Amino acid sequence: MTIIEMARQMGKEIQESAEYKALYAAKEANDNDADLQQLIEKFNLKRVELNVAMSAEEKDEEKISKCNTELQELYNSVMANENMIAFNKANKDLNDMMNQITTILMKSVNGEDPETCAAVEEHSCGGSCSSCSGCH
Repeated sequence: MTIIEMARQMGKEIQESAEYKALYAAKEANDNDADLQQLIEKFNLKRVELNVAMSAEEKDEEKISKCNTELQELYNSVMANENMIAFNKANKDLNDMMNQITTILMKSVNGEDPETCAAVEEHSCGGSCSSCSGCH
């Protein structure tokens, strides 16, 4: 089996993983959640309204502030939706798995033993990206 064939097989295995299946089930649940879709539509319309208000020649600071508050409330409602919470968790789980795979591959390319190298990058991240020189 060639490396490319192995990569294609890995792609198939990823699509069979619980993480992949959970993400696509959560995506479908989001798509079928009429209340969530309505909230997202309201959020998008409010974002356009805010952009228009902010780009006006004579800015109405009160209107901008009100739109911004309403936009934040809509965002919070979207993010509090149980289907969106499930989607975000499933998305994080799949991304974590993919990061583990990528880390193992990159460490292997750099000469580390694929059987024993850590599956995640170990770093002492303080959480603030402003002073960071980069994770990679």
